Amino acid sequence: MPFITYLSGLLTAQMLSDDQLISGVEIRCEEKGRCPSTCHLCRRPGKEQLSPTPVLLEINHVVPLYTLIQDNGTKEAFKSALMSSYWCSGKGDVIDDWCRCDLSAFDASGLPNCSPLPQPVLRLSPTVEPSSTVVSLEWVDVQPAIGTKVSDYILQHKKVDEYTDTDLYTGEFLSFADDLLSGLGTSCVAAGRSHGEVPEVSIYSVIFKCLEPDGLYKFTLYAVDTRGRHSELSTVTLRTACPLVDDNKAEEIADKIYNLYNGYTSGKEQQMAYNTLMEVSASMLFRVQHHYNSHYEKFGDFVWRSEDELGPRKAHLILRRLERVSSHCSSLLRSAYIQSRVETVPYLFCRSEEVRPAGMVWYSILKDTKITCEEKMVSMARNTYGESKGRYYLTLSKVSPF
Repeated sequence: MPFITYLSGLLTAQMLSDDQLISGVEIRCEEKGRCPSTCHLCRRPGKEQLSPTPVLLEINHVVPLYTLIQDNGTKEAFKSALMSSYWCSGKGDVIDDWCRCDLSAFDASGLPNCSPLPQPVLRLSPTVEPSSTVVSLEWVDVQPAIGTKVSDYILQHKKVDEYTDTDLYTGEFLSFADDLLSGLGTSCVAAGRSHGEVPEVSIYSVIFKCLEPDGLYKFTLYAVDTRGRHSELSTVTLRTACPLVDDNKAEEIADKIYNLYNGYTSGKEQQMAYNTLMEVSASMLFRVQHHYNSHYEKFGDFVWRSEDELGPRKAHLILRRLERVSSHCSSLLRSAYIQSRVETVPYLFCRSEEVRPAGMVWYSILKDTKITCEEKMVSMARNTYGESKGRYYLTLSKVSPF
């Protein structure tokens, strides 16, 4: 039966008339649009004209469905069924703010699973822009108002490169409650907790302050509830910004190397040039090469002169360090001008006021943990790159969320 025919039948039977009004229900109908041709219910026998599609009515007032029921017994049964369906997957009963699962709602490990454990979504903190060594991540607390209780979040981070077997190297695992809030973790990582636009919603954050520049890092997060279940993983992969480069110093070193290479180069001068080039970072070496070729390439490029003056072995030891610079940073290091700057950015540093007993982690609710927070500052080193003096552009880290 088409929907419009059903409504016409109701009106004809006076089920929606004023003398027999259904509490909370108001229906207005209008013909607008058509049913899709694939819908056999919309076809009227003997007529080519398709019946109009029903239009979603404007919602003036939102009330739970069970409040529309007059009988108290039916109302309570309907309310219980709706609460069970929404909070306990229809496999348990809502008791206060938790789910009592049915006997059939247990997983293979013997743990009740009628109340789902949502997946947290890891993301970059919008208030802290990543730098060459500092990255701040955050996520919204996934604990629902009724049902499962989150006891901890486990954050894994590891550096990924061509020299590392990602299957064998698991990186470092950090417990938000036991390692970060307790203060037992390293000083290079700090935890925070704040509130979103709604006071009831908590936002957790972790700031890493000692990462390697121009490094590819993978961060993975999952939640743990009070029964020991793990949520699905949330992953963010990013490359930190390029290392801080002192462009003026790089140009000075390029001039120094040219003077050492120019004319007859004694053994002492060869060793001095070798030591100078080996002492600087790979990024600084790349920038030295750029300045050398920009000013003195007509006398021979940097690679050829190094091999000629220092010999193939020493030149190879120097030049192979350039392979450590990623293609992303190498393109930026060819910019005409580079300016370095260091700025301080505030972040939230929180510590737990209570000690979680060993072996009782699963029975503690993270949201109920009493913490003390203070605002601290972290130094952020950045490069700005430009094609002319006074005109610079800022580069951001490459981020890939999964």
